[in-house]
Order: sequence, then C-alpha cells, then structure tokens
Amino acid sequence: MRRLLLLSAALLSACAVGPDFERPAPPAAQTYMTQPLPPQYEAARDIPADWWTLFRSPALNKLVAAALANNPTMDAARAALVQSRELAKAQYAAFFPVLAGGFDASRSKNANLSIANPTNAPTAYYSLYTAQLNLSYMPDVWGANRRAVEAADAAAEQNRFQLEATWLTLSSNVVVTAIAEASLRGQIDATERLMAIASDLTDKIRRQKAAGAASELDLLAQETLEAQMAANLAQLRKQLAQTRDALTALLGRPSVEEPVERFTLDDIEPPDQLPASLPSRLVEQRPDVRQAEEQMHAASAAVGIAISDMLPQFAITGGLGSSALKAGELFNPGNGFWSVGGSLTQTLFDAGALLHKRRAADAALDQAAALYRSAVIAAIQNVADSLHALREDQAAFEASAKAEKSGKAAFDLTRRQYAVGAVPLVMLLNAEQTYQQAEIALVSARATLYSDVAGLFQALGGGWWNRPEETP
Repeated sequence: MRRLLLLSAALLSACAVGPDFERPAPPAAQTYMTQPLPPQYEAARDIPADWWTLFRSPALNKLVAAALANNPTMDAARAALVQSRELAKAQYAAFFPVLAGGFDASRSKNANLSIANPTNAPTAYYSLYTAQLNLSYMPDVWGANRRAVEAADAAAEQNRFQLEATWLTLSSNVVVTAIAEASLRGQIDATERLMAIASDLTDKIRRQKAAGAASELDLLAQETLEAQMAANLAQLRKQLAQTRDALTALLGRPSVEEPVERFTLDDIEPPDQLPASLPSRLVEQRPDVRQAEEQMHAASAAVGIAISDMLPQFAITGGLGSSALKAGELFNPGNGFWSVGGSLTQTLFDAGALLHKRRAADAALDQAAALYRSAVIAAIQNVADSLHALREDQAAFEASAKAEKSGKAAFDLTRRQYAVGAVPLVMLLNAEQTYQQAEIALVSARATLYSDVAGLFQALGGGWWNRPEETP
C-alpha cells in the first residue's frame, strides 16, 4: 500500500503535457488618439465601482441599484457563474479514487441435467447474495486531469467576467436611458413653450386678418408652423413613453409598474474630471477582454488534454466483498473475496482520430488568440471613439448654446419690431422657427454630451474591480 501511495504521488507530481498558459503582453500604446487629451481628463484617475454616482443624481443612483438587484439578466448571469463554478469543483474529483458500493441479490435455477451445479446445494434452485466495494483510480500521469481542471476554472472565470459585463452594461443602459428621458422632457418643454408663442402669434394674425392688416396667406403660414410643432410634440411624447417603458424593463418590472422618478437634464450633472486610463490598463479593466483571455486559457488547456489522450492510459482497480447463498451468512468467515489490478492502454490505430483532435485543439487555440487580439483592438477603438465623441460633442454643445442664445435674442427683437410694424410677418416666422430649432438642438446636444460621459465610463470598464467580488 505504501508503494502504491508513493507511486501515485510521483505520478501526480509529473509535468502536465501541453503548453503552459501565459497571459498576453499588454498593448504598448500610451494613448488612444493622436490629439492630446483636454485638461479635464486624468490618465491616472481610477474609476469607482458605483461610477454613476458621479452624475450627482440620487434618483439615478436608486434606479441603478434597483436594476442591478432585480433585472433577470443579472440573475441569469449569476446562475451561469454558480453552474460553472460547481462544474469546476466537480472536475477536481478526477484527482481522487472512485469508491462504489453495491449489493446484489438473485434467485436462479441451474440447468442441472446438462451443467454442473455451481453450489453445494442438492437442489437446482438457489439464491446468491453479494456485497462488494469497488475502487477505481486513473493516475494523472500526463496531466490530463490537471489540464481539465485548468479548463474548467477558466470557464468559470469566463462566466465571472460575463457577470461583470452584464453588470456594466445594465448600469450603463440605466444611465443612458435616464439621460434620454431627460433629453426628451427638455425637448417637450421647449416645444410646448414655442407652441404657446406660436398660438399667441396665430391669434394675433387672425385678429389682424379680421382687421385687414394681414392676408389669408399669412394666417395659413402661421397655422402650418403651429401644426408642425404639434406633430413634432406628439412624436416626442411617444418617444418619452417608450423610453419610460425601456427604463421600467431595465428595472425588471412590467410597463405598468414604471418608477416614480422623473429625470430632467438639470437633475443630472456629469463629473468635472473624467478618467482616461492607459491601454495597458484597459486589458485588465474590460470584462470582455478578460473573458476573451480566459477563453484562450481554456483553449490552451484543451491542447494538453488532446496530447495526453494520445499517450498510454493507466488505471488501477480493486475490489473487496463477500458472497453467500443465504443473506444471514453473507459476512461469515470464508465468504469474502478481493481483487486488485492495473492496466495500461495505448491506442494503436484509430484512423488518425486522436491526431486530428490534437490539430483541432491547436487550431482552436490559434482562434482564441486571434479573438483575444480582436477584443483588445475593439476595446481600444471603443475608448478612442468615446474620447473623440466627447471632444467633438463638447464643441457641438458650446456652439449650440451660442446658437440658442443668439436665436432667442433675434426672436425677441424681431417680435418687438413686428409689434410696431417694423418688419414683415415672414421675418417673424423665420426668427421663430430658427429659435425653435436652436433651443431643441441645445437640449439634444447637452443630452448627447452626458451620454458620451456615460459611454466613456462603460468603455473603460466601469470600475467593477473596485467592488467586492459577487458571491452568488
């Protein structure tokens, strides 16, 4: 027995065949774009786990927490993680012997006229009772079990990072949807204010027409503009209702249970300083990149398993039991039996099946490596796109603010001039329409800029590494 244990220990300490996985080197790039970052970006700034709190909206914080707690996609991701971890633990059992116990009872009749009686009983009928323990063990000579455990652990890590990706995507979707709601409310408010102005002008032109100071064409033009505003307002209200439905669904609720929280752009304030971690850190922070890395890890372990299948396979078996013709005599002296044995099996011909499986595992590893590189490139592109969007949308927001201010001033001046008959109606209508478009464009530009900030946090990984690992 001692020699058997020593032999098992020696076999277990042998090296596992196949490649030992090494994490890929991080990208050497030091920035995401050729232009320098504006001063409000801090390359060394870390991202908090609850990054959405930087928007300084208690209502938004409440909804993100509710979504993370109740959205079914989070429950599904948690269940997948539990499943993969349990399967990984089950794989560890391959390092230990399997011990099985059994009890058999049978009643038989012997063909005593042609075959000798297998018992000492004088009758052809007999009962047989057997109790037995069977032990089987396959020493991990080539490291196949170790590679299988490595692959199972990598699969569990994939699901862990899938959970983190779900957490990040869900929180980002809540933030972006809340900003979309705020944008639509701002556009609706602006359109309603402009409709009130348009309604006043319509009434004034209608009175002027009655007095002979305005034509039918003037009245029709103003009524057309007012009707177009009404149609646009209906579309905005439809979009707001659908956005509220989307936000309610993110919370894991049916549409009739929409939250009481309402969002306007004045309720949401993005942070003044924004993070911009280096590409070398990005591969650590992005859940999708980490998931691709674990897929490559599992593929590397699969190569070792395929190689070990081509090598001799060892097995150790043993049995211990007792057998008797009567149940009460099952454990009497002399009724016991035992067996012990070992085997070695080597595939001599399989028409190349094992070789092709080995080559397929090599190709799968190459594929996983290529997919990892693709994930890294896509992650860097995602951050670069977010930075470019922030840069240009900030300029668009500033231009929209100037346009809205100028449009309002021009409309107010033109309205005063029209009241004293200094300008024709067509000039007033043009000023009104320009102001309307500028005010709605400003609301839209502001919301786009806020969404860009949320997109940057998502592109950089969302700070999941700064929260305790979730234990489903």
